[in-house]
Amino acid sequence: MFMAVTALLVAAMAMTLVRVVRGPTPYDRILAVNVHGTMTVLLIAVTGYLTDRPDFLDLSIAYALLNFVGTLAALKYFRFGHLGDEP
Repeated sequence: MFMAVTALLVAAMAMTLVRVVRGPTPYDRILAVNVHGTMTVLLIAVTGYLTDRPDFLDLSIAYALLNFVGTLAALKYFRFGHLGDEP
């Protein structure tokens, strides 16, 4: 069952990579990268369950936080053109 979930996650991640390349706007591409990161978090968690390594869940939570902060930074950059105060 979990192997099927892993295969479906990998297939869905491939589809999001297509959206990253072909996205009509930068915001669509950022959203696709965010979805890809979320699926990566799920893949790490499922892999940890399959290999009986609960510490993978900690890694997936840390990656989810990095994914969230990175998405916010990318959206701010595309909206304002910079990440901090301009001189």
